[in-house]
Amino acid sequence: MRRRRLGQQLRRLRELAGLTGEQVVERVKWASASKLSRLENGRSRPDPDDVEALLALYQAPEEIRRDLSTIARAAGDMREWLRRTYPVMTEQQRGWAQLEAGCVEICEYNPVLVPGLLQTPGYARLRITSARSVGEGRADHLELEVQARQARQALLERSLDAPRYTAVLEEAALGHRAGPPEVLREQLDKLRELATLPNVTLRLLLRDTRIDNWYVPPTAFSLYRFADELDPETLAIEGGYTDVVSTDTNIIKPYKVAFEWLCSAALSVSETRSWLAEAHQRLAGTAIRPTVVPGPTPAPVQRRGEHGRLTDR
Repeated sequence: MRRRRLGQQLRRLRELAGLTGEQVVERVKWASASKLSRLENGRSRPDPDDVEALLALYQAPEEIRRDLSTIARAAGDMREWLRRTYPVMTEQQRGWAQLEAGCVEICEYNPVLVPGLLQTPGYARLRITSARSVGEGRADHLELEVQARQARQALLERSLDAPRYTAVLEEAALGHRAGPPEVLREQLDKLRELATLPNVTLRLLLRDTRIDNWYVPPTAFSLYRFADELDPETLAIEGGYTDVVSTDTNIIKPYKVAFEWLCSAALSVSETRSWLAEAHQRLAGTAIRPTVVPGPTPAPVQRRGEHGRLTDR
């Protein structure tokens, strides 16, 4: 996110200086205009020397120069740290890790899968393998991606500055269609373990529970909030074949409302823990008396956001 913020500021300074991209590239003697484009769009690691050259050309005020130079160094250091610490990551996984690394809060919903930050190696391997069977991604990256998801998960368990993490899990993500019993038992164990962390909140949404206004979420999504107030809140939608990331508040707003509705409809934290324990017992063949009954449930009294009603697109 700091790279995006840096790029936006550099574009604004260039426009204030009345310069086109081609004029800038010519004056700083860069070989290609694409280098400036990638920097302004937050798609490349910023070189502090390059940023300094642009700030000098734009005659940026000293305070802004100090701020953006600091961001450039921090963004570069983060990428290098990720490369050293998690060399197994694919570029896509490294992108998600960069997004997650500076967060103070993450909220996630997925209608069919356990989110990547919560997956066990067995569950992750199964998901990736099944995706490969329909031609999604490269087969030779299987173990790299499994290891990458485990590396990213360390974020939730670190002792200092771990982000607040809230996930709404769909019952279907842990149902019989999601995998064989041994994989699901391992995944349930992991969720029960993570649910005990003080910064992690898990809520289960039973398959027949009605959401406010009969809302049906159209996709999986994640919301990220950062410590620096100048870093914009971010929405990420991880699709089967493409990923979408946005900092547009008008786009993010309905997803925040939807997440409130999902949390309101889902089981409480204690009920979720009971459901996870009972599901594990059922898979182990030693069912215990349930305190949460699967199946149709009456709609709970839910909070209505001030933003009004969401409609399906």
